[in-house]
Amino acid sequence: MNLVVNSRDAMPAGGKLTIETVDLELGENISEHHGARISPGYYVVLTVTDTGHGMTEETMARVFEPFFTTKGVGKGTGLGLATAYGIVKQHRGFIWVYSEVGLGTSFKIYLPKWRGANPSEVVPEATPTRSLSTGNETILIVEDQLALLDVISEYLASMGYKTLKAQDGDTALRVAAAHVGPIHVLLTDVIMPGIRGPELATQMTKLRTEVRTIYMSGYSDLNLEGTEPSVVVHKPVDLGVLAQTIQRVLDNDATPSGGNVRF
Repeated sequence: MNLVVNSRDAMPAGGKLTIETVDLELGENISEHHGARISPGYYVVLTVTDTGHGMTEETMARVFEPFFTTKGVGKGTGLGLATAYGIVKQHRGFIWVYSEVGLGTSFKIYLPKWRGANPSEVVPEATPTRSLSTGNETILIVEDQLALLDVISEYLASMGYKTLKAQDGDTALRVAAAHVGPIHVLLTDVIMPGIRGPELATQMTKLRTEVRTIYMSGYSDLNLEGTEPSVVVHKPVDLGVLAQTIQRVLDNDATPSGGNVRF
């Protein structure tokens, strides 16, 4: 309820509020740059997304602090999100927030899935490590969050891929133009300063006809209307899932015939 109230308050002129749930299996390689150690296993994910005014990175860094609020005097106690955080932690889960100023915010709550045991003893069930093959293709990674950009680049390089990096679309186009040799995959965030992911993909395919695109996004209610059918990896990024997705795209297994394929 606290998340819904905050989403409502973030849209004083109206907007779209989306609440959804999904079963999810997290591997061992989920990115830790979000500040949370996440046990691999099965989770139920509750996502609350709004199209409100969004938050800056500075606000996101403090959003779960008790008594911290951006609302006016008398309009908020600063305890709503801190309470939600405490409840989630008591249930051995974690909460993650993604936001863009002027576009909206998405909160994701991950709760260990009850698989028939005593509820008081439920913990994420470890799953066998997936077998991932290495590669030698070239991947251009475009992500405005430097920490995530570095994590993904280092992980893919450890698997044998050649990686190129850029923090925005304009830089990505310059890197692609200067690179000698093919670029097999464009792995790009959707919402970035300047050129956004879909526009970048359109320009990139004109410059590099061989490239295939994989999007990354923190929004569950992702609207890619007007673009070609897309492959989407959701944040927080599970590096194992990302590696599998890249393999499938390179093998044509994940190339959709219509709509979006989401991982």
